[in-house]
Amino acid sequence: MANAGTDERAAKRPLSPHLTIFKPWLTMAMSMAHRITGAGLYIGMALMALFLLGSGVGGWLHALTGWLASGFIGGMIVFLITWAIFHHMLGGIRHALWDRGLYMDAQGRELLAQASLYGGVGLTVLLWVLKSLAG
Repeated sequence: MANAGTDERAAKRPLSPHLTIFKPWLTMAMSMAHRITGAGLYIGMALMALFLLGSGVGGWLHALTGWLASGFIGGMIVFLITWAIFHHMLGGIRHALWDRGLYMDAQGRELLAQASLYGGVGLTVLLWVLKSLAG
């Protein structure tokens, strides 16, 4: 019977107290975005493989994948994959700097988080602007 009170208290505790205790930081959000973009890149590579398969097979499969890729949704997917590549690359550079013990203070972590956020968006927009200028 001595354990009954302990079991009751354990059942009332939240499963993930860190979500209710810690204040969300930009560094935390960039860490989650790094993981999400990594998973998204797997999906993007599968879509690219499907597109290349369609191009290689030809016929109706090539027409279907070409139609999907040339539409608004296909363009949006390619745009988001471009952003995911840049964001994930900059997140990897951020982690490589941390592995070397650089920018580990609060100000440095915030600087790298902002750099990966704005850098990913900026490089994506720059690439697409250069693409549209090239014709």
